[in-house]
Amino acid sequence: MEKNILIIEDDEFFRELISKSLSSGGFVVSGAVDGQKGIEKAKELKPSLILLDLLLPSMDGFEVLSNLKKDSETSSIPVLILSNLGSKEDIDKAVKLGAADFLIKSQFASDEIIKKIKSFI
Repeated sequence: MEKNILIIEDDEFFRELISKSLSSGGFVVSGAVDGQKGIEKAKELKPSLILLDLLLPSMDGFEVLSNLKKDSETSSIPVLILSNLGSKEDIDKAVKLGAADFLIKSQFASDEIIKKIKSFI
């Protein structure tokens, strides 16, 4: 079965970097540049997992996560937060809203991110 990953990330360079790593790891990758498009793509694609940035234009990642978890179509999809924010408050808030895990961008290499993803799907 294909493992589809949706990356909701506004930083094009970072999104491309992670996409390439995931694609070479055998995943089918889709991307969205903001929260609203991310929610729409999640409903349309029903990915195996969502990588979600917290700092997004128009709707922040917490809001996106909250919307995904409230919707029966997307509530069961694991969401990994991948952000530069990493305060205890941010992590606690994300976990409370239903995030499967919280990764701080600067602390993880792309191969470590792939290992994390594989542990969830």
